[in-house]
Amino acid sequence: MKKPIAVDLFCGAGGMSEGILQAGFHIAFSSDKSPEASLTYQYRHEQLGLKNGYNTFFCMEDIANLTGKFILNSISNLEYFKNRFNGKVDVIFGGPPCQGFSRAGKRLKNDPRNLLFREYLRVIAEIRPNYVVMENVVGLLDTSLDNFISYDGEEYSNATLVTEILVKEFFKIGYKIKNSDEHGKIDSKKIILNASDFGVPQKRERVIIIAYKENQNQPRDIDCYKVNKIVTVEEAISDLIVNKNKRKYQLEKLKEKNKLDYINSSKKGRTKNFFNNETIKNNFNQNTELSLHLPYVKERFSLYKQGESSKDVKARLMSEGIEKVLELDALLQYTYENSDYASLDELKLEIANFLKKSKTDKEKLLNIILSKKNIRTRLMGEEVARTIVTLPDDYISPFEERVFSVREMARLQSFDDSFIFLGKRTTGGERRKMEIPQYTQVGNAVPPLLARAIAKSIIDVIT
Repeated sequence: MKKPIAVDLFCGAGGMSEGILQAGFHIAFSSDKSPEASLTYQYRHEQLGLKNGYNTFFCMEDIANLTGKFILNSISNLEYFKNRFNGKVDVIFGGPPCQGFSRAGKRLKNDPRNLLFREYLRVIAEIRPNYVVMENVVGLLDTSLDNFISYDGEEYSNATLVTEILVKEFFKIGYKIKNSDEHGKIDSKKIILNASDFGVPQKRERVIIIAYKENQNQPRDIDCYKVNKIVTVEEAISDLIVNKNKRKYQLEKLKEKNKLDYINSSKKGRTKNFFNNETIKNNFNQNTELSLHLPYVKERFSLYKQGESSKDVKARLMSEGIEKVLELDALLQYTYENSDYASLDELKLEIANFLKKSKTDKEKLLNIILSKKNIRTRLMGEEVARTIVTLPDDYISPFEERVFSVREMARLQSFDDSFIFLGKRTTGGERRKMEIPQYTQVGNAVPPLLARAIAKSIIDVIT
């Protein structure tokens, strides 16, 4: 049976695409402008039997340079369709880059990244698919724009909420938005989804706006696809622990509780090949490289209890004392070399008398011992992970004194082990503004299992 046709814009490395494919769609066209993410995306689709130019078309391009005509022509010219494409696209999926809407950093009303969704709306108006999915951060809901001008020239007044713009723009081209009332107001509570409700071992909230043509069936509630249990960090990555004894202990613990399903599914694979309908054999040794931490860094990490951030650790040590540092030779030496104490013995004396010091002196010493990075957190093994980010050193493994590998981060996002991330593993400084390394590709992705639930809410009413 012919599969419903999907277009995936702003596809990145392919998290949304994984879920779209798992739900049963045929991704006939996709696009992203990042060279690094595109490399990963195309490699994965070749694995899955989606051959560029034969049964799918990938275009590395800024959406501002894409037109509906180009997208439709690209699909109709694919050899796989051979004049069988009638010009109709079932769904367009897209997540315009969210930094401009994020609550995590400074938000500028005229941030150019905010305007990418205007181009997204333009492409939708030109193609007019039956359904549209727009994924974004929760910050989208309280973001307003000044003097926003639509792709067709319509002007909006100052401080118009993005959601109000979306409702009006979709209505104008003949779409209803699911979870909106007769006045077009969106019920924000119903469009915020938490990935952990759908089998992803991570607390990651995303806004999902679904629009559909008035003559199409309304998509099912995505809540229908929630799973009955959460998946914890230890259920997701225990088999990737380096220490053999710790790994054996964790796996035996999970086996006794019958909680190895997620690990086994990750290895077996959830996404099937286009032609033979079989999952891809896992590439277990891919993306498992670990950061080489200096001895003092490992000792620093040992001060964190599960669930504690740097801020939490500092608050605890401020009241309990820091005598443990006297047992950590590398960290003790590092602290001495980066402080103004006259001798190591003087530093040891300060540590021994730490609780008698002023708050200012305590903070000064702790900022050397722990660094000033207050956001760093040690995850809890028996809980779901916090939102996976793009910086590897923001999180510490619950099981070992180190940060996560790319594969571990990918597991926490619900990627199959056979999904290989290409390009540089990580990068830093100014290069981060231009390059999309593996950690960033993982952190930016829509969790595939969340994407699958979203896609199934639509495909189940199509088929």
